[in-house]
Amino acid sequence: MKYFVQIALIFLLINCKKDDKKRSGFVSNKVIILVIDGPRYSETWGSDFKQYIPRMKELSSEGTIYTNFYNDGGTYTNAGHTAITTGVYQSINNSGLEQPHYPSIFQYYNEQVSKTEFSNWIVSSKDKLEILSDCNIDPYNGNFNPKTNCGINGNGTGYRSDATTFEELKRILINEKPELTLVNLKEPDASGHSGDWNSYINGIRQSDEYMYKIFNFINSYHSYKGKTTLFVTNDHGRHLDGIYDGFKSHGDGCEGCRHINLFVSGPGIKKDTVISQRRELRDIPATISSILNFEMKYGDGQVMTEIFD
Repeated sequence: MKYFVQIALIFLLINCKKDDKKRSGFVSNKVIILVIDGPRYSETWGSDFKQYIPRMKELSSEGTIYTNFYNDGGTYTNAGHTAITTGVYQSINNSGLEQPHYPSIFQYYNEQVSKTEFSNWIVSSKDKLEILSDCNIDPYNGNFNPKTNCGINGNGTGYRSDATTFEELKRILINEKPELTLVNLKEPDASGHSGDWNSYINGIRQSDEYMYKIFNFINSYHSYKGKTTLFVTNDHGRHLDGIYDGFKSHGDGCEGCRHINLFVSGPGIKKDTVISQRRELRDIPATISSILNFEMKYGDGQVMTEIFD
């Protein structure tokens, strides 16, 4: 009997060590996804001098940049964000009248990991992105939903300024200390649709500056410093010059609409690294599930193991 007890204890210790080893590579216990809405790659990391994104150029040494990152689904706001949160490309109404079919990373996290109802948040300048908080599939429909702070006062109330979204984000991070947060900035997409080139470029510069402020906040505030992985990406790009009305619109499969940015930083993420491997939006939630240690029942993405140091 004593022999079998000893064997059982050894087996238990070995499995505990395996589990520790599995988790030890992920120092982060918080993730923030910043989605800068709708710049073309040619005006961001694809530009020769990075003149419109000086902050991202400066911070690139602090993390990993992808040069071949794509949206392979619908190249419009709600479809792009749905891919980021569910890992599935879905043709979805872009006016906020339809919620995603599949569960989000927020619902998986709340189901499997979360200890409080304030553990994850969607904070968005665009009101319509409140639809990301739920899905159609049972038992997730109506359950395990994240908190939302979208638009003026929720879906259907209109867009708000990115300045307001940034202040709301800071308030939520300080007061609620969520572990998983998605932030949407409406620029430069909102200005791009006006057809005013200077406003579009200013929208890129403005969002670049907010990215810098968010990076500095999470690397100085005690609840996030040394614990947080930051993903900075786009939901879609814009038409190339000569296609339809150029930078004013988006929504097809042209290179301008599909080719987007990805920057990742945080503890355990490679620094000063540029990766040319082709990746796509639905790989973001798969990677987050590995960092925060939860399972995704649905989702077609792959874990981007090459970012880990």
